[in-house]
Amino acid sequence: MAKIETISVATARVPLENVTSFATRTVSARDYGVVRVQAGGIEGIGFCYAGSSGGTLVAQAVEQLLAPILLGHDSLLVEGLWQRMFQETLLHGRAGSVMRAISILDCALWDLNARAVNLPLYKYLGAVVDDAVPAYASGGYYLEGKTPKKLGEEMARYVEAGFHAVKMKVGRLSPEEEEARVKAAREAIGPEVELMLDANNTWHDLPTAMRYMERFELYDRHWIEEPFFPDDIDNHARLAKLTRVMVATGEIGTGRWHFKEILDKGGAQILQTDALVCGGVTEWRKIAATAASFGVTVCPHWFHDLHAHLVAATPNARYVEFFPDDQVLNFRRLIDTQLKASGGMLLMPETPGLGFGFDEKALARYALKNGSSVWKVLK
Repeated sequence: MAKIETISVATARVPLENVTSFATRTVSARDYGVVRVQAGGIEGIGFCYAGSSGGTLVAQAVEQLLAPILLGHDSLLVEGLWQRMFQETLLHGRAGSVMRAISILDCALWDLNARAVNLPLYKYLGAVVDDAVPAYASGGYYLEGKTPKKLGEEMARYVEAGFHAVKMKVGRLSPEEEEARVKAAREAIGPEVELMLDANNTWHDLPTAMRYMERFELYDRHWIEEPFFPDDIDNHARLAKLTRVMVATGEIGTGRWHFKEILDKGGAQILQTDALVCGGVTEWRKIAATAASFGVTVCPHWFHDLHAHLVAATPNARYVEFFPDDQVLNFRRLIDTQLKASGGMLLMPETPGLGFGFDEKALARYALKNGSSVWKVLK
């Protein structure tokens, strides 16, 4: 039994090469919280998106609240350690930066334990498939000067690269302007490719949402993602009854109880639970199992580097969200190995654990440092 000896934590801020917008926000840089957990001479890693500013809050939660709970304990006690972290941070956590800190530490434990037995994480979890998982190409952001024609060309490039499903942003412009964008995308990709639309919580009431949805329904779209504020589950459920488009949500949701309410109320046909937000691999698996009992599919939100493993080990999971370049999900610049895509599928690694490590040179370049050190080591 390997005892947890050290936990190292850092924050990296990676600028976007081009300032990028979606319906509700504009992003110029992304903060990432990263951890390394060591036990028995083996290291596991965890990571999360920590916002476009204030990312050090995740690191502070690891240092001040959570590391003392884990240090000295057996790394295999994943369920018990999760419960202790969650219970002892009730006053600070249950969502936000503290839950993301729990998520990345939990991820690191699963990675560590899989590496200890020399298995890829998806096989350690109990694989459904052992070769590849389906992915959709995610993009379609708002950029200065990006016309509907240029958006269509972008979507067509993803199809030419082999993807059978693509996703674009909607909701920032008027209904008429958004219809032009969706129409251009559909015409560019053809009738057989699945087209997902992501509204990023832009609408505040059902009538406004329906003004857009009545236009989008003309173009055979697969789902509408995050139409309302994440906690406005009632409006998600109302919209699901009124539109022929599947409703997808959950990428910012935390804890199994939030997702159970979505399922109980019929607020989504697709859950987009993010393991690095909701409470880690441990909590993600509980949420996915609950969704299975409702006949609901899980298509996790970004970070394909982890979520490919979870989709490969979950019968009711379908798609991994994949960003073909590193312009938006620029976390890819911080790791030393990239998953490969072929024919719309992500090829599963055979190397132990997650199958990659941090690129220390990249971390040194982007880290928000404590003096001269990238990592703060906790013992």
